[in-house]
Amino acid sequence: MHDRVLVTGGTGKTGRLVADKLTDRGIEARIATRRPSSSNQVRFEWTDTTTYGAALDGVTSVYLVAPTDRADHLSVMLPFLEQAVARVSGRLLLLSASSLAEGAPMMGEVHAWLHAHAPRWTVLRPSWFMQNLTTQHLPSILNSGCIYSATADGRIPFIDAADIAAVAVAALCDPTLVSGDHVLTGPEALTYDEVARAISQVIGRPVRHYRLSMQKLTARYIASGLPQDYAAALAGMDELIAGGAEDRTTRNVYELTGRPATSLASFLVSQRATLKGI
Repeated sequence: MHDRVLVTGGTGKTGRLVADKLTDRGIEARIATRRPSSSNQVRFEWTDTTTYGAALDGVTSVYLVAPTDRADHLSVMLPFLEQAVARVSGRLLLLSASSLAEGAPMMGEVHAWLHAHAPRWTVLRPSWFMQNLTTQHLPSILNSGCIYSATADGRIPFIDAADIAAVAVAALCDPTLVSGDHVLTGPEALTYDEVARAISQVIGRPVRHYRLSMQKLTARYIASGLPQDYAAALAGMDELIAGGAEDRTTRNVYELTGRPATSLASFLVSQRATLKGI
């Protein structure tokens, strides 16, 4: 049987890159999505167990991206995880977060479940994505020249989603990799004040970091349409950053892929047109 990897979140920031990199290696990527539109896509919804069978048919490994609109990840993912453990012979790889250790809320609970039940598993725990600057922060950068956070002077080792995808594919393609988790970071930890200055230099106009309280950031997330519990959980992560929880770097991108992690400076240059609104 040839390798076939089910990529949940297959149209998202990392999932689409994982699918492309698998295809480049000659491995079939089956993209799980709510609205399939091509032959390599399959209908999948975490809350609809009737979609699990076709998604898992013939699959040898799975890339797991938790649903992004809720905080109770294990409860909604568990029925699928149980089927995946029973049917998939290869690795179950979960995308988690550097701030979520095994057994922590959200993806941390899924991490603990995989450790206890999956024969072959990997959990990737990346820091915050560089792509957040060109997605969730982009409207405020373009419209008001601001980045809003509750991180204060906390440092973050921002990582390129392409580096995360490269690590994921390396792990999925290495049958000798020992089960475990890997914290993934970029090469340097920066404050949002430093990030704002770096963006200013790249686009040629001022961008500043606007500091919010955790409560005001939660309200901002809710106003954008996020559920209250998820908004509070995301804002809580900023509070942890303010306390120094993300102030670290690792060499895991290099150790697992053989190439260094992308710097924020080079990422910003590559995204100059987007950040300028061109």
